[in-house]
Amino acid sequence: MADYRAVAAVCDAVMSLLRSNYDPADFDQELEFQVYTGRDFAQPMEAGVSLFLFRIFRDVTQRNPAGRLGPNGERHHARLPLELHFLLTAWGREASLQHTIAGWMTRTLEDAPVLPAGLLNARMAGVFDPAENIELLMSELPTEDLLHIWEVFGQNNYELSVPYMARSVRIASTRAVLPGDPVQERIFDYRSILPEGAR
Repeated sequence: MADYRAVAAVCDAVMSLLRSNYDPADFDQELEFQVYTGRDFAQPMEAGVSLFLFRIFRDVTQRNPAGRLGPNGERHHARLPLELHFLLTAWGREASLQHTIAGWMTRTLEDAPVLPAGLLNARMAGVFDPAENIELLMSELPTEDLLHIWEVFGQNNYELSVPYMARSVRIASTRAVLPGDPVQERIFDYRSILPEGAR
């Protein structure tokens, strides 16, 4: 189970995966790979791929995973299962370059749909347990929502973007569940559940 740095680690891992599979000879130029905030759209890169995390949801497909047991036997609060929704945007001066980048990045992610712990922990050690992994899926985003994102951040200039989702991001709690006070006495009692007139 991951710690609170998991969201940042997943975004970095997606960029690292693309960067490590990139060959400049395939594009006749250097590409950049960056995680963007909204402000970065005002002065975007000339060519490459940006990742913009625009939404985080609770993963309702999973039951709340039980909290972990600490080394002293304390039980921690339940893990928080999340879905991360982000846009991958292909940047390039010419349409043909954008289309080539988009085809390459979608194929690359389809070939590696699971991010292993080694990649997730590459930039920030110890975020994920060694047996953990994260699943990447191409997702759907209504056209209206997609265009609204570009109205806000892209100064009404749309660039070719593909929505993706990372799921099974389970963030562990650092807080232990406090035990209740020990039982001092037990009181047994009974009452009639029949209405007054039915006795």
